[in-house]
Amino acid sequence: MLNQPVDDFTLPSTGGATFRLSAARGKPLVIYFYPKDNTPGCTTEALQFRDLHDEFRALGVPVLGISRDSIKSHEGFKSKLGLSFELLSDEEEKVCQQFAVIKMKNMYGKQVRGIERSTFVLDGAGVLRREWRAVKADGHAREVLEFVRSL
Repeated sequence: MLNQPVDDFTLPSTGGATFRLSAARGKPLVIYFYPKDNTPGCTTEALQFRDLHDEFRALGVPVLGISRDSIKSHEGFKSKLGLSFELLSDEEEKVCQQFAVIKMKNMYGKQVRGIERSTFVLDGAGVLRREWRAVKADGHAREVLEFVRSL
């Protein structure tokens, strides 16, 4: 996928909107996939993207979070944490499959199918320029920001 155009997709977004990838062309875009709203690692990651959001915005780079949670869950998570960016709901896993982020993971000694924490940066033409997989939440948003500054 790296250095290839990302196929267009449409997902429901917080704020009552629908996000369409092709409508976001013209500027770089950060898309991060996370396992579940209101869990410790996902909260840490969201808070760090929130705290750096003004810096992403100053660069003209939107940040989007995607998980399989419902829009209702996302709205609560966004409100609780005071997130200033949108969360997209991929309950049918179409975009998760497109980015190959669904993996078998160990959780409390059991194999479960879920989202592997991953982040992708697209350029203004919708071409994938960088990906991070199996991300550790703490400090990751800063690493993404440093990459975006280099574009």
